[in-house]
Amino acid sequence: MKLTRAAELVANHGQETLTYFAFPSNHWRQIKTNNPLERIIREIRRRTRVVGTFPDGHSALMLVAARVRHIASTRWGKRRYLAMETLLNPVHQEAAA
Repeated sequence: MKLTRAAELVANHGQETLTYFAFPSNHWRQIKTNNPLERIIREIRRRTRVVGTFPDGHSALMLVAARVRHIASTRWGKRRYLAMETLLNPVHQEAAA
């Protein structure tokens, strides 16, 4: 197997995959997952199935844009995904702990 390129990438950039450890531990689960994005994609997929076929790409894009605007304007779109207070000044929080 010719995995020399892959081995070089892991050796040179392996540390980048662990950068989430620099964040507070209560953020790790949210950083490692993409659930909010998956939920938006599921919602758009559901809406496009209801419509069936689109006359052109522009109308499909308009449906997606309308759904994303709706999500952004509702309570679900304003929900915080990370507790930003823990990121504002982590040096002072570690000293206080």
